[in-house]
Amino acid sequence: MGGKSSNSSSTTNSSSKNILGNTTTSNPYVTSTTTNNGTNSAFAEGSAFESINNFVNDNISTLLQNYLNPSIDDATNQAKLDSFTKNLNEEAEKTLENQIINPLSQRNMIRSSQATDMYNNMQENINDSISDYTMELMSSSQDNAANILSNLMNMYLNGYNVISNNQSQSLNTSASNAEKVGNMSSSTTNTQNYGAKDYLDMLGDTLTTAASLYTGGVTKAK
Repeated sequence: MGGKSSNSSSTTNSSSKNILGNTTTSNPYVTSTTTNNGTNSAFAEGSAFESINNFVNDNISTLLQNYLNPSIDDATNQAKLDSFTKNLNEEAEKTLENQIINPLSQRNMIRSSQATDMYNNMQENINDSISDYTMELMSSSQDNAANILSNLMNMYLNGYNVISNNQSQSLNTSASNAEKVGNMSSSTTNTQNYGAKDYLDMLGDTLTTAASLYTGGVTKAK
């Protein structure tokens, strides 16, 4: 009779090939794509988490340097100092002129030299205030840098938590899809193998009969 064909190995191979079903899982922040080669995840272009991720990656060295070595030349510190100095000068000058110099001048109670001395004293007080403010600014700068780093890193890591959760969802969905596809493949393979077995048996019988007629012997189909 003709050669026999088993369907067990075909079913096993079909199931083993469907390890993960192709799946794309997305939300407003992340897209994850899973195949048999693994899972790739990326932040959605233009999303908040992509912006945070890019900002931290681009600026982390500068932020760490500001934390370790606070400087008055830092852009934020300089802006604060400039604003403080400008406001202090304006307010001090207004106060001196409106509340002291002008009233005394109207009563002819002040000489120019006295007014000059008042302005010089005012400038000394301004310089002392600016110096004190600069020291306070430097002492608080490291704390501010630490708070900024902490907040940024929390937001940065939250982005990766979103990626991790989305990736897990993609993997779980892929595994579920693979199981369904594997079961369907096994069923289809059994049907196809059964048809192929019958076909091979018939072909084997035909070849055997033909060989007997022409050679007087029996040849098994391979």
